[in-house]
Amino acid sequence: MFFKKSYTEDDLVKGCIRNERKHQELLYKRFFDTMFAMVNKHCTDKDEAMEVLNAGFLRVFKKLYTFEFKGSLEGWIRRIVYHAMTEHFSEQNKYHKFISLEEPSITISADQNVLSDLYQRDIISVMSELPAQSRKVFELYAIEGYTHKEIAEILGISDNTSKWHLAHARNILKEALKLQSDELIKIGRT
Repeated sequence: MFFKKSYTEDDLVKGCIRNERKHQELLYKRFFDTMFAMVNKHCTDKDEAMEVLNAGFLRVFKKLYTFEFKGSLEGWIRRIVYHAMTEHFSEQNKYHKFISLEEPSITISADQNVLSDLYQRDIISVMSELPAQSRKVFELYAIEGYTHKEIAEILGISDNTSKWHLAHARNILKEALKLQSDELIKIGRT
């Protein structure tokens, strides 16, 4: 009778550090489904998702010697794969989403239509003025498409704190963009 040996995360990490292919394959298979789900929701097709995922796991194997067995191995792998994914999209300039800064119930007067003329760089420059944590939550939610639960896990905060930071960031952005708009309108009238 053949018994399949089950490996602990500690065994897998140490085997991968020794560059043992069997341990690398087992680690890959153990975390494949979770990491693929994370990557696939941001990619246009499964081929792109596999490309990003494999680049991420290559980084994992290269950096595994830095894992200190503090915290979750899955969380550490998720962070490495996430960084590989964001690098892929920034290199390819493929990942653009429309950022809605206005609530649907708010009406915009003709003068305020100047907001629609603001370019992405204007929004980015305003975003750079946000407090760091609020900016990170805003980027993860509005640009990356993460849920508050996922953001809470990534940043080590509660769901409600994530929601507060998002509301805080939106309020600051709305006010800053309104001020820019008012200045443009004032310049246009003179």
